Amino acid sequence: ALVETGSKMDEVIFEEFKGTGNMELRLSRQLADKRIFPAIDVNASSTRREEMLMTKEETKVMWQLRRLLSGLEQQQAVELLMSKLKETGSNVEFLMQVQKTTPLPKSSTDNS
Repeated sequence: ALVETGSKMDEVIFEEFKGTGNMELRLSRQLADKRIFPAIDVNASSTRREEMLMTKEETKVMWQLRRLLSGLEQQQAVELLMSKLKETGSNVEFLMQVQKTTPLPKSSTDNS
């Protein structure tokens, strides 16, 4: 469904069907205007129940990556993802690279 088109009907249709989808891909007009493609808003895009598509370890790394990307501007996030994806040959290799190079946040149970 198209959103942010200025059409109230598009918004109503989107809200009605939003709960039935299992993936939400948000595009960024700002990135497209800068000719940065794919113009994906990575922080607003998501897959429901992604833990059913990946192993526990892969899911953990994905959440780690999402936390990292959430602290970046849209353009920085897309450029970082694209550069890292170009350096790897598979999704598993990409996730391993992320795991090696991204610091783990302290858990709430850590006292150090």
